[in-house]
Amino acid sequence: MGFTKSFISVFTGICLLAVFCVSCEEESLDTIGEGVVSGEPFNTATATFDVFAFNKRISAVQTNRLPLYQVGVYNDPIYGQREAKITSQLTLANLAGNPTFGTLSQSIEDGADNDDSDNTIPENETVKEVILYMPYQLVPAINRDRDGDGVQDELDIDSEDPNSDTDGDGVTDNEERILGSNPLDPSEDGSGDDFVSNAFPVEFALDSIFSSAIDQNPSRDVIGTAFGLRVEQSTFFLRNLDPNTNFQEAQEYFSNSDVTTFTGAVLADTTVTISNKQYLFFNEDDPDTETDESATVDERLDPGVRIKLDPQFFQDNFLDKEGSSELFTQSNFTDFLRGLHFTLTPTNGEDLMVLFDLSRSNITINYEYDDFVVDDSEEGGGSVEKVEAEYILSFLQNVNNFTNGNAVNTFIDNAFSSEIANSLDNDENASRLYLKGGSGTFVELDLFETDGARDVINEIKANNWIINEANLVFYVDEDALSNVGGVIEPPRLYLFNSETNAPIISLENEISISQSALGRFLNYDGILERGDDDTGLKYTVRITEHINDLVIRDEENITLRLSLTSDISITGALEAEVSPERVDLPVMSTINPLGTVLFGSNVEASEVSKKLQLQISYTEVD
Repeated sequence: MGFTKSFISVFTGICLLAVFCVSCEEESLDTIGEGVVSGEPFNTATATFDVFAFNKRISAVQTNRLPLYQVGVYNDPIYGQREAKITSQLTLANLAGNPTFGTLSQSIEDGADNDDSDNTIPENETVKEVILYMPYQLVPAINRDRDGDGVQDELDIDSEDPNSDTDGDGVTDNEERILGSNPLDPSEDGSGDDFVSNAFPVEFALDSIFSSAIDQNPSRDVIGTAFGLRVEQSTFFLRNLDPNTNFQEAQEYFSNSDVTTFTGAVLADTTVTISNKQYLFFNEDDPDTETDESATVDERLDPGVRIKLDPQFFQDNFLDKEGSSELFTQSNFTDFLRGLHFTLTPTNGEDLMVLFDLSRSNITINYEYDDFVVDDSEEGGGSVEKVEAEYILSFLQNVNNFTNGNAVNTFIDNAFSSEIANSLDNDENASRLYLKGGSGTFVELDLFETDGARDVINEIKANNWIINEANLVFYVDEDALSNVGGVIEPPRLYLFNSETNAPIISLENEISISQSALGRFLNYDGILERGDDDTGLKYTVRITEHINDLVIRDEENITLRLSLTSDISITGALEAEVSPERVDLPVMSTINPLGTVLFGSNVEASEVSKKLQLQISYTEVD
């Protein structure tokens, strides 16, 4: 099966590119340096300069305290297979610890025999069911429904026309939205006698699911895909603080950390089928009314993984520990029940990688207990009744921009091909640029010349250039991608300062059309430009202000770094192991499993039209 597009709207969004055209009195494309030294009279022109690029191997990346965690297998036809596993702590609902199950604390229950009150009884808390819930990522709300007809764009037969009829039942999508009927179900048009408004599960376009086996419309084709999910007890203690810093700094865990081999009980080993529909929970019918309340929705959950875990494990290791030292504090609990491992196994030999936000995932423990109900008609009278309750364990909790809890992604990567491996860390100006997210590769760039760059900058200053626009244009090596059957191409590149880790973006000059991943910082661009056949052609990164900083403000021409990003507005960095040192790389590159191949500057004569160069459009002042 050929490698085709995956399902990745967090990484693809809505790709709206701004095309900038420069109107010039006289426009020419000079050879390297010609615009500086030729002395030919002109007002406006474009000059090109060499860029020296070096491929760098990433041995491992920091993978704790991430915004999203990967689990599954992803087959990259260029860079090889990656398997990702998750290990996460569990967090009590109240971080103060010492939870009470039922009505009475365990200390009060223990004194029931010596208590004069009839209300004090052993509550006999018993786990009935344990549910793990991990919601899928969804297309950002701002991009979901442009025509406002109640159907998400990727599911809408015509996302520009609210009067389209996606399910073909003769009632338009917008009319069904008003009626509260399901616009994606041809059997429901709102006309039936037993019709109940808005009693159907809303369907969403899912996000951040990758597979080489998904083609056509990924947001539809992923539906119904099955995978195996194994949940195991972790016996590895994830430290929150680093003892090597006298417990003053957060502990760092890397993608090659050996944490997944420390396993205990198996809590679930099941098959999950991907659905894009909400989970619905209906009200209980009130027999004292004529209305059937059981037909109305009480609660909705976004689509995601929702499976049962072993109830006896949580009976033995949680409810039965009420009042014990194991639950007295969050720290005690973390040391006792150290967390869970998650392993996703694709079915039918196909690959599947899913990204989850652990701060939105949880475990709900449904239990029942004995409760003494007082009978007011009889002094001291009453009876014992079974009462249902629940307790929710979190994985990670985000409180005031601080994350409570710890989780680690483990990556198991296949070795790179010899061609790629030999192109890394060799200090040679590269003919091809290799970019791979996570524990993959990145590129270092030196503008102008590796030596004497200041001389070039000084010549620009001496010629009184006004820099109108400066671009780095990265052409995709289409042959390299097509020779392996095509790849899922990263939608955006991230260029940043190697010393400060700041992105090369001038915020004061930026425009954004939405808060989506590809709707922000459109002046900077860096978004994949596609051809008529939808394959990638090039990425243009605008660095005008950066060049002005070098020419006008005499800032140092430091080395730049190039990587991938899933969201350019998130600029945080985490450490990565890059021989022979550690460097900071963008966190949104760490969670990106994609890869691509671009042309460098050391190309053959036949490839010169796609050579990596710095293009500067300028006006010379006499």
